[in-house]
Amino acid sequence: QVQLVESGGGLVQAGGSLRLSCAASGSIRSINNMAWYRQAPGNQRELVATITSSGSTNYADSVKDRFTISRDNAKNTLYLQMNNLTPEDTAVYYCNADVPVGRYFSTTYWGQGTQVTVSS
Repeated sequence: QVQLVESGGGLVQAGGSLRLSCAASGSIRSINNMAWYRQAPGNQRELVATITSSGSTNYADSVKDRFTISRDNAKNTLYLQMNNLTPEDTAVYYCNADVPVGRYFSTTYWGQGTQVTVSS
């Protein structure tokens, strides 16, 4: 079993920055892709950014050039540096990890979420 625990959320003024962390623990030998999602009230959960095990990244258009996803494979930890935040970034942010199971399969795990609130 694998647990993902997010931290770093909070209240920030527009234009400010936050850094989210997601620590993975449990029966982990490696982690494939990792990602950050977010869900604002009344909206569906949306993909924010992804990162492969080798460090290749992709971003939603709405956060490009403002957010940076990174990971520390030695610590099984995922990060999201968020700069120039706007009220539209207000949401619960979730991390997601794809963990290999055996040789051919994998299981996707989710964290419990961390609230990010950006005031205008």
